[in-house]
This record gives sequence, structure tokens and C-alpha cells, in this order.
Amino acid sequence: MSLPSFTVFDTETTGLDPQRGHKIIEIAAVRIEHGQIIDQTFDQLVNPEKPIPAEAQQIHKISDSDVRNSPTIDQVLPEFLAFANDSILVAHNADFDMGFLRVEKELCWGYVDLPESLCTMCLSRALFPREFRHTLDAVGARLNLEKPVNRHRALPDVLLTAKAFLAMLERGRITSIDELRQKAGSRAWVK
Repeated sequence: MSLPSFTVFDTETTGLDPQRGHKIIEIAAVRIEHGQIIDQTFDQLVNPEKPIPAEAQQIHKISDSDVRNSPTIDQVLPEFLAFANDSILVAHNADFDMGFLRVEKELCWGYVDLPESLCTMCLSRALFPREFRHTLDAVGARLNLEKPVNRHRALPDVLLTAKAFLAMLERGRITSIDELRQKAGSRAWVK
């Protein structure tokens, strides 16, 4: 397989819209090198410097006290980008997570470019066009992957996404980055 390195990542947030002031409260990631998930992870809670709404806490079970002593995004985002260095980002529903990264990086230091990203939800739609559901749970079930404990926390979701990504690459017999970009909705997130 002649594919590059990937960083599969996920964010947990205070809400659904970064344009309305919702913030990242957790980022997690794993690296895929030579078609294998490597034993190296990034997992960091982020202090959003504002209260986490009760509705969001019900989904991901992250409370204000959990993030109170955590670093802020201006400290975490450079560490995440260093972890993802020389790789293509991969996320399930990448537009959501990349939208948050784009807004947060503009607030921190807008001159930094974000890496290219690919979307496993788009990849699922390309490989399974007759299927109606392409949520992470539906994709995991379709590929016979075990549902992780603590679903809706960043690291368990990342591990499920990484396994689904590799399974879909194999199922789709995808061996070139150009084919992958076409099927997984490549986006370049530059200034």
C-alpha cells in the first residue's frame, strides 16, 4: 500500500457550532503508519474557559471540574499539531471537527495552516452507497467492530474510527492516496 501517514482524531465540544462560541474540551488522536495503528496516542482535556452546558455533559460525561485545571486550547492545539506532523488528518464527520480546529486556531494564532483532512463518513458513503446510516456506530457495526466502552469520549471514538478507516481501506481495496482523497472527501484547510 502506498499510502502516507495518517492521524485519526476526534474532539469533544461544549456544543455543535464553533461560530456560536462553542469550544473544544477534549482532543484525542492515534497515528497510522504503514497501514497499522501504532502504540502512540494523544489525549488531552481542554479548559474551554467557560461552563460546559448540561446537554453536552450528558453526551460525553465531561464536567467543568474535569477540565478546570486542564490547559487551554492555545497550549493544546500546538501539541496536537506537533503530534500530527507529516500526516493527513482523518475524522468521522471531519467537517465538524475541522470546523472547530479552524475557528480555534484563528483565535489562537491564525497564521498556522491545518493539515489536509479526510472523512471516514464520506468514505463509508462511497463504499456503501445503498446504506442509509453512516454514523460511527453504524459503520462500526457494519464492519463487525466492537463498540468501545466510554463511547462519545475522544480516545475511544478515535480508536473505533481508526479501526473502521483501516477496514474500509481494505474492503474498498484502496491503495492510492488519490483514490482515497476522491472517496473520503479530501479538504485542504489553509488560511
